[in-house]
Amino acid sequence: MSSILEVLSPVGDMERLYAALDFGADAVYLGGTAFGMRASSAYFDTERLKKACEEVHSRGKRVYLTCNTLPRNSEIIHFEEFVKNACDAGVDALIANDIGVFSLIKKYAPDMEIHISTQAGIVNFVTANEFYNMGAKRVVLARELSLEEIAEIRAKTPKELEIECFVHGAMCVSFSGRCLLSQYLVNRDANRGECAQPCRWGYHLMEEKRKNEFYPIFEDEKGTYILNAKDMCMINHIDKLAEAGVDSFKIEGRAKSSYYVSVITNAYRKAMDIYKADPKNFELPQWLKDEVFKVSHRAYCTGFFFGHPKESQYYENGGYIREYDVVAIVKECYGGRIYAEQRNKFNKGEEVEILSPDGAPVTMTVEKMFDEWDNEIETANHAAMKLSIESDLKFAKNSIIRMVSRK
Repeated sequence: MSSILEVLSPVGDMERLYAALDFGADAVYLGGTAFGMRASSAYFDTERLKKACEEVHSRGKRVYLTCNTLPRNSEIIHFEEFVKNACDAGVDALIANDIGVFSLIKKYAPDMEIHISTQAGIVNFVTANEFYNMGAKRVVLARELSLEEIAEIRAKTPKELEIECFVHGAMCVSFSGRCLLSQYLVNRDANRGECAQPCRWGYHLMEEKRKNEFYPIFEDEKGTYILNAKDMCMINHIDKLAEAGVDSFKIEGRAKSSYYVSVITNAYRKAMDIYKADPKNFELPQWLKDEVFKVSHRAYCTGFFFGHPKESQYYENGGYIREYDVVAIVKECYGGRIYAEQRNKFNKGEEVEILSPDGAPVTMTVEKMFDEWDNEIETANHAAMKLSIESDLKFAKNSIIRMVSRK
C-alpha cells in the first residue's frame, strides 16, 4: 500500500478551491491563464495563483499547476515567464505533457517537481521509467489501463516514482484525451484546452441522394449519442486501486461547480479514511455510496480498470442526471439558528439535507426561517439573500444545504 494515498481535487476558481480544501482534499490541481487544458477555467492569473498557493499551504496541502497543452512556436517565448510566475507563487509541481515543455521546466526551474500528464499516454513501465530518468516525480497514467497493468507498472518502476490515476469524472472517447474531433468540426482544439465536446452531441445519418432527410443511427427520435462516454466512478474500489499501487486518486472536473467539488471530494476523502483505518476489510456505508449520485453526473462506469469496458457508452442522451439542488450555504451556527446564504429557492416546511465535512448528511425540516432582519419568512426566493433557520444543530462553515430537485 502506498504511503501517500492522496485525494487530488480539481479547482477552477477560488470558490472551488475553498470547497476542495474544506471537504478534505490533500492536494488540488488548477490552471493558469495559459498552457492549461481547460481554457474555460483559465482563472488563476499571477496574483490569484499566489493567493491560492498561500491558502493551500496554510492548510498544509499541495498545489499542482497544469501546463499540459501542446504549445505552438509563437507561445514558447512566453513559457519562461509562466514558469517564473509559478515558482514565485509557490506551486508544488507542474503538470506537463509536451517533452519540449518538460525540458524548458528543467531549464528554467531545475528544482521544480514535474508530473507527466495523462495526455502523454503512458501505458507501460518502459515509458514511465524513461520519464523518471528524465527527472519526473510522478506519472499520470493513461485512463485506458487495467488494474493489472497499473500493478505491473508499479512493480517495474522505482518506488520514488509516484503513480496518479483518474478515479472519478468525465471520460473522453479518444485515447487519453488526445482528440481531433472538436478541432475538425468547429475549429476548437481539444489539445489546447478548447474542446467543444462534440462527443456529447446527437448525430443522424443523411444519405447523399436524399439531402435533408435525416435518419437516426439508433432508435431515438432525438438523435444518437454514439460517442458519448459514461462518467467514471471508482469510489467502491479504493482498496483495489491502492493495492495496484496508485499513490494519487485524481478527481476530474476543473470546469464543474463548487458543489460538485465539495461533494465528490468529501466522498473520496471519507472513503480513503475508511480504507486507511482498516485496509483488509474495506466497505463503505450506504450513505457514502449514495453521495456520488447527488451531484450532476452522467451514468457511471468503472472505465478500463477491470478490463475492456463493455457498458461504457450512454446512448440515450448527452445530458446530465441531476437529482439534488443546492439551496443555501452555511455561514455560521449559534443561538439556536443556522445562518446561511441562499443559492436556490426553498420554502418553510420543506425537507433539506445538510452536508458538512464532519460526517453523514443530516436531514431536517425547515420549521422556522428568518430574513437578515429577523422577520419570519415563508420562502427564501431572493438570490444570495442572507437568512437563518431555527435549529440547535451546528455545522461547519461552508456546509451545504441541499434538497431533492423539484421535477
